[in-house]
Amino acid sequence: MSAIRRSLRAGFAAARRVTASSAVADVAAPARAIVAGQLRSQVRLWPTAIPETLSPTCLFRDRRWWVFPDGGVRAIETRSLGLHPPPVPFPTAMPSFASVPAYVSLIPPPVPLARAQALPAFGGFAAVARPGASMFHASAAASAALIEPHGGTLVNLMVSDDKKAGLVASCTRELALSDRNACDVELLATGGFSPLTGFMNEDTYTHCVKEMRLPGSNLLFGMPIVLDTDCEDTKVGDKVLLKYQGKDVAVLTVESKWKPDKPLEAKQCYGTSSIEHPGVSMISMERRKYYVGGKIEGLSVPERPFPCPTPEEVRKMLPEGKDVVAFQCRNPIHRAHYELFTRALDAENVGEGAVCLVHPTMGPTQDDDISGLVRYHTYETLAAEVNNPAIRWAYLPYSMHMAGPREAIQHMIIRKNYGCTHFIIGRDMAGSKSSIDGEDFYGAYDAQDLAKANAAELGMKTVPSLNVVYTEEEGYVTADVAEKKGLSVKKLSGTKFRKMLRGGEDIPEWFAFKSVVKVLREHQ
Repeated sequence: MSAIRRSLRAGFAAARRVTASSAVADVAAPARAIVAGQLRSQVRLWPTAIPETLSPTCLFRDRRWWVFPDGGVRAIETRSLGLHPPPVPFPTAMPSFASVPAYVSLIPPPVPLARAQALPAFGGFAAVARPGASMFHASAAASAALIEPHGGTLVNLMVSDDKKAGLVASCTRELALSDRNACDVELLATGGFSPLTGFMNEDTYTHCVKEMRLPGSNLLFGMPIVLDTDCEDTKVGDKVLLKYQGKDVAVLTVESKWKPDKPLEAKQCYGTSSIEHPGVSMISMERRKYYVGGKIEGLSVPERPFPCPTPEEVRKMLPEGKDVVAFQCRNPIHRAHYELFTRALDAENVGEGAVCLVHPTMGPTQDDDISGLVRYHTYETLAAEVNNPAIRWAYLPYSMHMAGPREAIQHMIIRKNYGCTHFIIGRDMAGSKSSIDGEDFYGAYDAQDLAKANAAELGMKTVPSLNVVYTEEEGYVTADVAEKKGLSVKKLSGTKFRKMLRGGEDIPEWFAFKSVVKVLREHQ
């Protein structure tokens, strides 16, 4: 490390001596670049990769871009090396990079850290000419790819219009979907459950239940995706027309039919076989006798009173080459929630320029939850009120299972398919309480622990949910800061809030946005 430190320090002295003309000349040369986002994962290679004699000639204002004597532009995330040099501003006489006739970007393939002894040579990579592009635009474009979907490919099972009539005509039976089933069909057809291409067959179901993985690929998968039926004569090979609210939504080709071991599914997925758990109650009381699995072909997405953009559509909403932090919720957003997910953008493991995708689940949740349509109106109203460019809003057609830790894994996989790199894990995420004694089924940090343990394998990062509280003296701060400073914390329980809402009492603005309260009162 001492060698790289000496090299970088020498470079800072050289950087201060660079002139506008020499800087332009360096950039205008056939530039060879590795963008900062790509190098971030390789920065630990540099101490053995850079000769001590190789020192930079120019450091730009963001402390990442270095122009080398050979004319190459390369990126070093100096903060990752524990160095914090003073910024060097752009020379005032430097013309716009847009005036550079051409910018050639040579992007190396990923280098496995375990095997790499040095950075790859700059030669031998495919060149991409970008006439008239600025250095920063060209570099951003080079790192444009969003995070890969789970399994590497975003599944799309929707068939073309010209094939729909023939596909429907081939069906031998019909099956009406429940609200939960319809959510699963939509996420299967549009890629939210990638890499699945249909409802799980018996082998895949059993493997997922017992191992939390898919057979063959051994990919992580949190919850089994199954279709239930009471039809006794459904058999392997049948083509089943799946309908929701009278509309054709998909065709299932049956590959497997079986009687599930529901007590085992409950114990493995929900950690309990108690009927007091809403998920256990669902599979015991709502799901029918048989499960059927097989590939599906999508005809249309279920009609809803609010839009649910597909993973492909959401990915087009996200900034390329930037971190995307997902916030999951199933309730109206109050001020503490807003503080939580906006502060998450400042987390240590979140890069600059990141955005937050607020992505509420809009399918069936718990019986006492506010309906999806009402929540949709609160989200839309709040989005217009805050008008925050660092926030993206979209709605997820997913049915909650309240499965705690395993559902946290499921949520991470889904958000990865929608283009998210980070996921906020709250206390007792997707948790539930006994319907009899009110005791929690999961520990407060069980979901966080399981998510963190598997985040690296998923290629994602977790952002622990901050415990923010409102104080009379300083407004919203973290609970540990409030305790350390002895601040006066104000609290308002959800039960008390609902009572005040029903009674027409004034809701304190520190607790809830006026716009959200107005919508809730209009629809109660």
